Order: sequence, then structure tokens, then C-alpha cells
Amino acid sequence: MVKKILKFLKGGASVEGLDSPSASVAHSKLIRQKRFLREIYEETYGFFRENLPAENGTILELGSGGGFIKQKLPNAISSDVVVLPGADVVLSGLTLPLRNASLSGVVMMNVFHHLPDVRSFFRECSRTLTTGGKVLMVEPANTAWGRFVYKHLHHEPFEPDQESWELEERGRMTTANDALPWIVFCRDRDKFEKEFPDLKIDFVTPYMPIRYLLSGGVSFPQLLPSFCYPIINTLEKSFSRLHKYLGMFMKISITKVG
Repeated sequence: MVKKILKFLKGGASVEGLDSPSASVAHSKLIRQKRFLREIYEETYGFFRENLPAENGTILELGSGGGFIKQKLPNAISSDVVVLPGADVVLSGLTLPLRNASLSGVVMMNVFHHLPDVRSFFRECSRTLTTGGKVLMVEPANTAWGRFVYKHLHHEPFEPDQESWELEERGRMTTANDALPWIVFCRDRDKFEKEFPDLKIDFVTPYMPIRYLLSGGVSFPQLLPSFCYPIINTLEKSFSRLHKYLGMFMKISITKVG
């Protein structure tokens, strides 16, 4: 099993064609077919649903990709920067074509670390969210284990020493720094709070040390039989106190307070 995991990590995912819409179409099929991966997506949508404002409102998902959010949050508007079969609209999170205070939530899964200009994104969130509205994300974590995986064994850049919040634009998926969420919400939290006083960070919680690896992601076969998923999920929860050291991802919640 260890050899299989290391082979997955060292092999990485090919960056060729990742920016193509056809890659997201292929990923959509894999996400639905592989139980580990499908369950992870369903858990993420559950996190969104549990933390969004109780009142009904417009929810926007950025970077919907190959996901299936509308099956779990029917009132969500799915979007991407390119035309995709599962996306309701084509738009950029940096220039939202929406009215002021028209959203009660903006949700995203592994999208923030691809944004070339996060300040523009935050300004748009400040403008379009109602008071009490939420920005909810799942993003890579800079824990001891996460740092090892992303810095040495993953195809996307992981640069926690990057001084700026801006990324060099390359493509919708190849523009990336997996450490960007940690940079903004942890290392530079004081700067974020000073620049965006109307956006309050509720929590940044590391989690999920091994389930994604065992899923094989969208590039490799699932490493365990599907019936093992509840066992692995229970195992992860049993050492949740160590997730601050071992979590590969983190759940982030931000509230519009102004």
C-alpha cells in the first residue's frame, strides 16, 4: 500500500491539457465513478450547506469544473471561466457581473490558489455579498504533511515564501501556488484584516490527511476498494487532533460583516 501511495505522489498529474475544458469533462466522469472522490465532493458540499446563511439566497460556486454541486445545493449557480456542460454561466471571480449585495454565499473547492489577483476577488466579494454572507473554501493546507506532499511530490507549485498575493497568469489550471491560501489567511492574516475589514475570517481548519491520496484523484486509480471508505473516514476522524500537523486540505470560512 505504501508503495502504491508513493507511486501516486511521485508520478503526479500531467500538466499537459489541464487548461482544456475537455480535462474537466473527463474529471467529471471520474469524480462520479470513484467512491472515495465522490464522497469527498459530497462532504465538501455538505460543509458549504452547513455554513451558508440560513435564509434562502443566491449562492455562486466559482470554478465548478467537474463537480456536481447542484445535486446537493439546487439553488447554487455553478460557474467557470470556460464553457462546461455542468456550468450555468461563464464568468471570472475577479469581475463578477452581478449587482451589489446580490449574493448570500460564494463557494469554491480548490479554486482560490489558482486566482492570479486575489485582491480583485475579495473586492468583488465585498461588493456582491449581503451582510452576513459567506465565502467558503476548501484549499491546500501548509501543515507538516501537506507541505511535504505539495512542495516535493505534487505537480502544482507550492511556494510559501512568495511575498506577493499575485500569480503569473498562465492558464485556468496552470496558474497556481498551492500555498496561496495559507499565505493570505494564515501568514498574512493581519494584512488581510486591515485591507478588507468587512470580511471576517471565521476559521481556517486543516483536515483530510489521507482520503484524497487514497482516492487517486483524477489522475490515478483508486488505491483501496470502495467499501473501505467508511473505515478510512472513521480512522481520519479518530486522530483529528493531529490534523493541524497532517491535514492536506483546510476548510475556510469568511463572513461579510460590513
